[in-house]
Amino acid sequence: MRKRFVNLRRPAGGSSSEPSELVVDEGKVVIAPAAGALTVGAEEQWVSLDGALVLPGVIDGHVHFDDPGFTHREDFASGTAAAAAGGVTCVADMPCTSLPPVTSVTNLRSKLRVIQGKAHVDFMLWGGVSGNSIATPGWRQTLADLVAEGVAAIKVYTLSGMDTFRELGAHQLRDVFLEAAELGIPVGVHAEDATMVRRLTAELQGSGRNQPLDYAASRPATAELAAAAAVVELCRSTGAQVHVVHLASGQALDLLVEARAQGVRISAETCPHFLEFTQEDLARLGSLLKTAPVVKTEADRTRLWMGLAEGDLAFVTTDHAPGQWPEEKHTGSIWTDYGGVPGVELLLPYLYSEGVCSGRITLEQLVELTSAAPARFFGVDGRKGGLEPGCDADFVVLDENETWTVRPDKLHALNRYTPLEGKTLTGRVRAVYLRGRCVYRREPDGSEMLAPAGTGELVRRRRTQPFPVELPWCRGPHHRPR
Repeated sequence: MRKRFVNLRRPAGGSSSEPSELVVDEGKVVIAPAAGALTVGAEEQWVSLDGALVLPGVIDGHVHFDDPGFTHREDFASGTAAAAAGGVTCVADMPCTSLPPVTSVTNLRSKLRVIQGKAHVDFMLWGGVSGNSIATPGWRQTLADLVAEGVAAIKVYTLSGMDTFRELGAHQLRDVFLEAAELGIPVGVHAEDATMVRRLTAELQGSGRNQPLDYAASRPATAELAAAAAVVELCRSTGAQVHVVHLASGQALDLLVEARAQGVRISAETCPHFLEFTQEDLARLGSLLKTAPVVKTEADRTRLWMGLAEGDLAFVTTDHAPGQWPEEKHTGSIWTDYGGVPGVELLLPYLYSEGVCSGRITLEQLVELTSAAPARFFGVDGRKGGLEPGCDADFVVLDENETWTVRPDKLHALNRYTPLEGKTLTGRVRAVYLRGRCVYRREPDGSEMLAPAGTGELVRRRRTQPFPVELPWCRGPHHRPR
């Protein structure tokens, strides 16, 4: 039935909002009139949202839901349930942490057969090129076939610890960039210098050092900077659209901004744990906060927040990658403890609280960083990432003034731990709609409703032409030219 959502407010520029309505038919936004506009043209079901703030559904473009193969850490049912509870209506799942990895159409279809009936929200799948797959004959055609299947983007590593998805050398990266440029699809790069990290790791382990800051010393900012510099030059020479994932270094961000000003098609994302924590927190929290890359300094943290406000960073993702709790996080050695944290459920509440409420970014920028920009990057703008007519009616109902404390046992991921435990946030998800259907609702008494598994659908990338040199998210009043 055609639905009219009334008594709501939508972002109206800056951090302002205005009374509005949403008319939804067959899962699509038909019209988004001002409150009280006389647009009734058919029988409608009216749904009052009690004056709440409504935002476009969030797209988390970097999650590891580990399904199939590593489902003791996460699976698609629990991962997408956590997404729904956090206002994330579409995720892009990485190709490397499932068995087999998504490096061929055969593997992609095998994964789909396992996960499709589990999803509570919509999803995209990254494809990948690994050191394993590039060694096989016909890898170029395999990559073209993946792109034709509508994968979200292509993932590669300059440093990997996974035997099933090994890193690429410089010549292999160049070959992949050239192919991706021809196919018109962006390449996401985990950018840390493998030689540097492995040398430092061997030295530190050889001297018996086993503290959290020893792990941090094995993955210094210079490792990110060196890898980013190499990626920039390959991007410049190939014309590829390249995206540095989970950026933690402020210096590396400066390098990318300078390259982009010179016409290099390169962008980056960061994650909430890099915006919240520093190495002082790593020393205190230990493996609870172990990630790769590792958290950096206060100066890096400040630069990343500035990068969000000024348009230097394309969007924010979580790199949601939980280990089995507590076993994999307490092995007795910082070197063997699992590296990764959950995050998909807290992405929107964290950025609203620490970004908008703290005055670091505006409400308008929040929508850009969590919805509009990732939709453009993944080639699904016009369908996802907004509430304009023709878009899927994916939206979040936010109780913007509610304060609450993060408790792991109240979260929805399979392994319920978080370095944000005990943090008080302002702004809480009340309800989430996917294509006009309520997929999550938190009742006043604390009970919850979650739509059944299988509600979510696969979303395929539609656009494969190269991005313009001047990226859309780097324009606007908040961007400071460099």
